Amino acid sequence: MRPSGLMIDMDGTIYKGGNVIPGAKEFIDFLLKEKIPFVFLTNNSSHTREYYCDKLRAMGFEADKKSILTSTVATVRFIKERRKGKKVFVIATPEVTREIEELGIKSSEEGPDIVLLTFDRTITFDKINKAYRCIMNGAELIATHPDDLCPTEDAYDVDIGQFIHLLSHLTGAAPTIIGKPNALMLEMAAGEMGIDKDKTMMIGDRLYTDMKMASDAGIASVLVLTGEAKMSDLDELKVKPTHIAKSVADIPGLLSRSGRAP
Repeated sequence: MRPSGLMIDMDGTIYKGGNVIPGAKEFIDFLLKEKIPFVFLTNNSSHTREYYCDKLRAMGFEADKKSILTSTVATVRFIKERRKGKKVFVIATPEVTREIEELGIKSSEEGPDIVLLTFDRTITFDKINKAYRCIMNGAELIATHPDDLCPTEDAYDVDIGQFIHLLSHLTGAAPTIIGKPNALMLEMAAGEMGIDKDKTMMIGDRLYTDMKMASDAGIASVLVLTGEAKMSDLDELKVKPTHIAKSVADIPGLLSRSGRAP
């Protein structure tokens, strides 16, 4: 039957950089009309929920902070619940650092128990060096997500992945990574919607994050071909989406057929 709720990736799925993907607005309008709950998910931790909320609204989407779950928010929740009382050295943009502090974690460079690595577009050698020294002194390396690249309108930017590899290689530390494909993101999103995670569906453009998370959790998924993944990629990977669509514009028709999921 059709899913009780949808988890929808943003960059590469409903927009790419600053451009709305054709049909994406109509897709979201369909979900609202049909009263199908959804949460926007993003691994991109270089911006705050407020930023994404403003971006979505400027593009014509109906959105609020409650409908957006970033890897930053998920990671903060993880630390507060499972690393309670630990001191954290935050590596993030000033805006994201403020959001993290508003959520209850203050950054400290003095003997931290955790180095929290986000997608920091203001990263410097000094930050990397401090992180290295903290980890060598026993701090745990926690990262918001594993993405190597971040899509822009017509290309890709270097993302957090290579910095995780760098610090892990230099220190020998095994990183704890919270964002997709970690099922914690899925569980938190289902909790936001108030539904059973097993009845949700993941929609996204990446095999190694969006589709892998869905596959590992045993839920349905739709791979859209408007972002990173291409049909040729499926032949080389074990992770297989449940369904494939050219774009989210195709999903309303698929969901409407006999009231069933695609």
